[in-house]
Amino acid sequence: MEIKKLEAVIEAILFTMGEAVELSRIAAAVEHDEDTVRRILRSMMDQYESEERGIQIIELDGAFQMCTKQSMYESIIKITHVPKKHVLSDVLLETLSIIAYKQPITKLEIEKIRGVKCDHAVNKLIEYNLVCEVGRMDAPGRPLVFGTTEEFLRYFGIESLEDLPIINPEKVEDFKIEAEEEIQLKLDLSAD
Repeated sequence: MEIKKLEAVIEAILFTMGEAVELSRIAAAVEHDEDTVRRILRSMMDQYESEERGIQIIELDGAFQMCTKQSMYESIIKITHVPKKHVLSDVLLETLSIIAYKQPITKLEIEKIRGVKCDHAVNKLIEYNLVCEVGRMDAPGRPLVFGTTEEFLRYFGIESLEDLPIINPEKVEDFKIEAEEEIQLKLDLSAD
């Protein structure tokens, strides 16, 4: 199959699926090796990158997806109802950060880190499809274990969890001290 025909087949696959498709599945569908398909996809990504194109191909943790460029958003909302973009409160962002960096993680472990209950925050993050249940821990009670989703990667514009910023250990210690001081202040205020 010539390159242009392969590009057309790959484009049709990505357009039709509407979600990220693993490289291995694309390679199997076009009956070529993964290295060749990856090169073709990278070339297509470069072609779509030009300003006069309204769509792009993005990579999400070894899978590829065709989607609209963010720069087209304003034009699109003029003709369609766009679902409300979820606003992430500080509580949700804090909980999501803990899950992203510590996954797989249980609610109890999140609560130990945050110092407060996290049921509402975790449920909201699941509702927003940023977090999902990834299994159960092999421990008494078999608690649920949570991790981030592909939507999390898409929402924050990163390809994989390895792209998360690295946190300086000294900063982590500072945050821990701040959190402990805040908890103590709340305890002091509630005792009054």
